[in-house]
Amino acid sequence: MRHYLDHNATSPVRPEVIDAVAAAMAADGNALSVHEEGRRAHKIVEDAREQVRRLVNAPVNGVVFTSSGTESIHYVLHGAVAAHKIQRIFISAIEHPAVAANAATTGAEIEAIPVNSAGVVDLDQFREQLRDYRENNSGAFLVCLMFANNETGAIQPVAGAAAITHEFGGLLFSDAAQAVGKIPVNFVMSGADILSFTGHKFGGPLGVGAVVAGPNLALEPVLRGGGQEMNRRASTTNTPGLAGLGKACELARESLARADEIARLRNEMQAAVLHAGAKVWSTEAERLPGTLCLSAPGFSGATQLMNMDLAGIAVSAGSACSSGKSKPSHVLTAMGASDEEATTSIRVSLGWNSTDADAGAFIREWPAAYQRIKARAA
Repeated sequence: MRHYLDHNATSPVRPEVIDAVAAAMAADGNALSVHEEGRRAHKIVEDAREQVRRLVNAPVNGVVFTSSGTESIHYVLHGAVAAHKIQRIFISAIEHPAVAANAATTGAEIEAIPVNSAGVVDLDQFREQLRDYRENNSGAFLVCLMFANNETGAIQPVAGAAAITHEFGGLLFSDAAQAVGKIPVNFVMSGADILSFTGHKFGGPLGVGAVVAGPNLALEPVLRGGGQEMNRRASTTNTPGLAGLGKACELARESLARADEIARLRNEMQAAVLHAGAKVWSTEAERLPGTLCLSAPGFSGATQLMNMDLAGIAVSAGSACSSGKSKPSHVLTAMGASDEEATTSIRVSLGWNSTDADAGAFIREWPAAYQRIKARAA
């Protein structure tokens, strides 16, 4: 029996979502066509938009659909830089690699926002960083601060950072890919100007994402052509994918209701690895309920992955997007980890269908594997 503990990479698609996608695939029509088939497709898309809006409390006409979390990030960064003449982008040191990589192609100056040893941005230090910028520069700026970190699960002070950003006249973008569907996310209350997420992190289909922004916030289109997405993002609408995204958003409330149960499973696994001699990251911070990031001296991340896979357990070495690469985790490095700590880290992540059996398998297999490694080194 396999035990899937890699929800932060991609969460298994919920059966109801598969049904919604299949039903939409069986229907005819382009969502921009005016005939009956087109109107039916258009309704599917707009129903999904409303389901997204309700889940994250987005403003009316504030949801723009994309093909992925990465495309959303690219659109936000390039669209904001072009529309607002952004001169500098402040990026937290723990952002997903897609943020730094896409920011680097905008032409704006890049400045890192440091984090503390818990992997959280310090708001007092952040305020001073922006104050220093504003005292020496009059140019527009954008701040990128994720809602929750994909490796450690540390939840960031987005509302506080947004208030400070606005005090100094900037815009704040929050990549909420790891937060939506796992913890309550309220776009309006967060204070963020722009937020993005993707469906496959909480039981939705692959290949669909969303950008949430105020309807009057200017974002220069990156994909041009047709008039889809209120002229904000051209491309033939992925009606089946959006049907699935909408259904996942509708069902996300069930996952949110399981948060305490998921946290219990995470804490049981955490206790087991600490007892075995591992170090767990961001325990001092508020974390996503299902995320556990650990380092084990002498037990490389790649070796941990292989051992767990052979035992029927799926986990990741840091970000799944970087798994298989030998470089240390940039997230843990930013938190002050040593090279060994950053290269012996893995991420265990639970989600909507995780069970006691899944956590129990990890509690049984991981400490035993680590004990074998330590015995060989003795």
